[in-house]
Amino acid sequence: MSRYVHNLPPLTLINTKEALEEMRSRLLLEPAVAVDTESNSLYAYTERVCLIQFSVPGEDYLVDPFAVEDLSSLRAVFADRGVEKVFHAAEYDVRVLRRDYQFEFANLFDTMIASRIVGWPRYGLGSLLEERFGVLTNKRMQRTDWGRRPLSTDQLEYARLDTHFLLPLRDTLLDELQAQNRLAEARSAFDRVTRSKWNGRQFDPDGFWGIKRARDLDGVGWAVLRALYIYRDERAQALDRPSFKVLNDDVLVALSQRRPSSLAELGRIRGIPRLLPPRERRLLLSVIEQGLRDPLPKRPARRRNDRPDDETSDRYEALREWRKNRAKDRGVESDVVLSNRVLHILARHDPTSLEELDALGILNEWERSEYGREIVSALRRHRRFAAR
Repeated sequence: MSRYVHNLPPLTLINTKEALEEMRSRLLLEPAVAVDTESNSLYAYTERVCLIQFSVPGEDYLVDPFAVEDLSSLRAVFADRGVEKVFHAAEYDVRVLRRDYQFEFANLFDTMIASRIVGWPRYGLGSLLEERFGVLTNKRMQRTDWGRRPLSTDQLEYARLDTHFLLPLRDTLLDELQAQNRLAEARSAFDRVTRSKWNGRQFDPDGFWGIKRARDLDGVGWAVLRALYIYRDERAQALDRPSFKVLNDDVLVALSQRRPSSLAELGRIRGIPRLLPPRERRLLLSVIEQGLRDPLPKRPARRRNDRPDDETSDRYEALREWRKNRAKDRGVESDVVLSNRVLHILARHDPTSLEELDALGILNEWERSEYGREIVSALRRHRRFAAR
């Protein structure tokens, strides 16, 4: 349970279409609405939104998508430019809500992004609730199964706290952003989040190359690992469980190295679930046997862009040095200035003018205005230094 939380408003569980419409009407009258979601990513092969929380002054709502399957009427809330949607770390929420319900987003405020821009040293929601409101939350709830019903009282109380304090937190951060003249920067960052989309989750049978220590195996080991990797995904889908809960990566690598051929040998592999039935153990042995007969996978060549040339690497380091100093002057972490991805693109293309920088299309209007000339100058200085 949460501690030090008193005088909370009513908690309304939305589990009927009528209640959803009543809540929707209330939200559309508010200038700002706090929002969060809970998903079951630790318990399902493909996670889904299991709860949507809303808070407005005087009331907290918890929408149960399992009970109210048609949430299309909420599109008007998320798309309404007159209603500010206040999230904490919104990117994941925006992606899953767009994926599951085709919502579009406008007028968003992200308290995590804002707290980083103003230079707060701690910006996790749990830390902010404790520091700003004296609220301690039950961290065990972060790993709870939100897909199970009924939801417990502890789950409901934990979920409401994810949004209950976001509106006053937003007010504090808005004042700080304005005092630091950083509101335009924040608005640009918020707007970028509204366009976030789910990248999709398609199984790639050659994805086993991304497993740590996979490249340390021999050719036969790669064949066995590929067979086990495909088997694990098939079992995860059938059981509707995350792949790592079927067999983790370390177990796959150990099986590919040792290649047990009997139940006794299999039992000596550390990490094999103790309760795995004999049938499943025999199936696992047959998968390994199949892998031993499969053609050896060809080790993929590194893509050309995986390793930048020396000149590009040097430009990247020059940009990193510029960014580090810029961030230090502001009192923020380096990636608040620009992300590593942006620096890599800049280093690869080496724009020599603002026009060339604009043509890359990687900076928003605020970033271009704030950093454009500095970036071009930093690259120019590096070229002069390299030419000596």
